[in-house]
Amino acid sequence: MTEQPMTEPPMTDLPFRRPLSVADVPPQGLDLRLEPNDRERAALARHLGVIAVPAFVAQLHIAPEGAEGLHVTGSLNASVVQDCGVTLEPFEAPVKEILDVHFVPAGTARPPETEEDESYDPPDEIDNGSIDLGALVAEFLALGVDPYPRKPGAVFEAPAEDPAAASPFSALARLKGKDEA
Repeated sequence: MTEQPMTEPPMTDLPFRRPLSVADVPPQGLDLRLEPNDRERAALARHLGVIAVPAFVAQLHIAPEGAEGLHVTGSLNASVVQDCGVTLEPFEAPVKEILDVHFVPAGTARPPETEEDESYDPPDEIDNGSIDLGALVAEFLALGVDPYPRKPGAVFEAPAEDPAAASPFSALARLKGKDEA
């Protein structure tokens, strides 16, 4: 695996960018390790609505596919700090995702045999001869973050309620009693 150089990406609305030109991918493919710097991890945390992203490493293999396409495979190992939905305490949660994404030139037609297939997952498009590996792995991170985080061992206990007090009829009876008083 080759270590990706730490260059400052252009400032955009995307918190992590690593563009790769299709022309830069050799016939045997390319192995890359993507690891955002502190500033990029802080921007990812804000973008995802989590407290922090203390760890984030993606190991990718990019291979040519067909005449002009690419196939990206690999893994993402990260951790995010979130507030527990039960205790409201911050905790660190692991995120592990497997990537397997096909890229085709923009405007490539959808195969006719998939027109009726709702389970068909269309490939991503190559934009102006390049793909953005940073945006791709950031998307997988976003998909891996638990929208309802729960700290390990946290158990929700509903407050004890009087079943009669919860009845809509008991609420009406209380209102009726106030009217008579």
